[in-house]
Amino acid sequence: MFRYVSHMRIQSILSLCCYTGLALVTMNDALLWTDGRYFLQAEQQLSDRWKLMRMGEDPPVEVWIADNLSDEAVIGINPWCISVDTAQRYEHAFSKKHQILFQLSSDLVDEIWKDRPLAEALPVVVHPVEYAGRSVTEKLKELREKLLNEKARGIIIAALDEVAWLYNIRGNDVHYSPVVHSYSIVTSHSAFFYVDKRKVSVEVQNYMTENGIDIRDYNMVQSDVSLLASGQLKGSAVNGTSHVENDMNENSKVWIDSNSCCLALYSKLDDQVLMLQSPIALPKAVKNPVELDGLRKAHIRDGAAVVQYLAWLDSQMQENYGASGYFSAAKGSQKKEHMEVKLTEVSVSDKLEGFRASKEHFKGLSFPTISSVGPNAAVIHYSPEASSCAELDADKIYLCDSGAQYLDGTTDITRTVHFGKPSEHEKSCYTAVLKGHIALDIAVFPNGTTGHALDILARTPLWKSGLDYRHGTGHGIGSYLNVHEGPHLISFRPSARNVPLQASMTVTDEPGYYEDGSFGIRLENVLILKEANTKFNFGDKGYLAFEHITWAPYQTKLIDTTLLTPAEIEWVNAYHSDCRKILQPYLNEQEKEWLRKATEPITVSC
Repeated sequence: MFRYVSHMRIQSILSLCCYTGLALVTMNDALLWTDGRYFLQAEQQLSDRWKLMRMGEDPPVEVWIADNLSDEAVIGINPWCISVDTAQRYEHAFSKKHQILFQLSSDLVDEIWKDRPLAEALPVVVHPVEYAGRSVTEKLKELREKLLNEKARGIIIAALDEVAWLYNIRGNDVHYSPVVHSYSIVTSHSAFFYVDKRKVSVEVQNYMTENGIDIRDYNMVQSDVSLLASGQLKGSAVNGTSHVENDMNENSKVWIDSNSCCLALYSKLDDQVLMLQSPIALPKAVKNPVELDGLRKAHIRDGAAVVQYLAWLDSQMQENYGASGYFSAAKGSQKKEHMEVKLTEVSVSDKLEGFRASKEHFKGLSFPTISSVGPNAAVIHYSPEASSCAELDADKIYLCDSGAQYLDGTTDITRTVHFGKPSEHEKSCYTAVLKGHIALDIAVFPNGTTGHALDILARTPLWKSGLDYRHGTGHGIGSYLNVHEGPHLISFRPSARNVPLQASMTVTDEPGYYEDGSFGIRLENVLILKEANTKFNFGDKGYLAFEHITWAPYQTKLIDTTLLTPAEIEWVNAYHSDCRKILQPYLNEQEKEWLRKATEPITVSC
């Protein structure tokens, strides 16, 4: 696998993995770096040939390489799979021992992956303005104004969701995310779309032409970046006439987002590079009124599907497992000896997908459903498989984190339930998570506040008992796009300091607690940031608050009401009252009755 390249011996290879992971293979070691969401899963699934490196606890990969590999060691990477930011961080770390980050001309993993499936040519589709809210013409005009302001003659767009948002297109090239494998270059006069042309129908071709966008073969992007750098990139102008991008004065640069632009393209540019956050990131994150309206409607339909699912699952657990059910905390259950259909983590999540599929504008799931029982719920991003998943158990916690893609919005919701008698410890942990969930939901804070400052609100109730969780508290969510969307987030990670929260952004509220080998708890809603109506306005900053748009009840059986304040009890009761009013029109009589019971007001006995 390892060989001489340009007279330098590659001593190790870095390779990005799916989700959050990075693999390093040297002549003697194989190491996998991943974050806290995957520690337990990696421990269970890695062979003994691999060593797990825990991000935040073990040295970062570049530090490990600098400390453990020899002077002048050569580390091979695929330049198409590494960002400029990451490459520059590595090169800085390697410099002290004169180690070299080497761009491979071919991916060594590809060379040994002989049975790799061929990529399908799935069609590009136009995302109508009735859902997008803004036309391509408007978006390109705004983008070109930003190029002018920054004295940039063009921009390379490498993030798939940014290309999809800018051109109002969607696709199916990435499971669960409606994006297209593509690149874009936009200049002051032209726009280019780099894609496998087999995916482009006559309709899409006409749509692109009407919007002044040249469709080019996917593999042309590297050569066109070189032409852009030299001022020789030729394309159709906005008015339909040919134009060469030859504005080559000292103040004319090529804009890249170093966090998303890959090293392969960056290497084709000269010194005239403007490295700033993508000017598309914020407009995409700050939803327009049409997108917000669509997200609200999508979450209502999605909430109805979740309620239908919980009502169905409650019935099935009682009928087949003798469970006390969603509402009763009586102890004891008895599984039927002869069940026609066994309930497993996968079979019940398939049922949930069926409920969603019956809803208007459904296009698929937004990520693989995390349907997890007991110890599996402690695996933060658990992925059940039909051949090995657990059977449901009335005496164990069940955590379901799921979401869907609809033409008018993307959803993400987590609910944790128990169909038997939860322990006092489980109830106190659930209640601590709920208190943190509420604390973030009701927060009011000044403009300019980042998600890093708010993260503590969701953790404080857990910290009081010495508990915590190893993932962020909230991420942005797309409008029929990626379920995880930046650039903002609510997290303890330093990157959460980079982008202040703004009105009309979306963000999740999802604290949790996970006890390895026992259970996991997470509660998640999607929130929209809005202007707050405060009595005062100190410093004329303006203040922000949240609007929750996710609708599904919390299981009151799991709540220790003695741990809630009167204000928190009022919040739960008000939320449940709204759930009942909003979701009833989408349910049958049996489901309405289940929801009525699930949303009965909490009362605290004296």
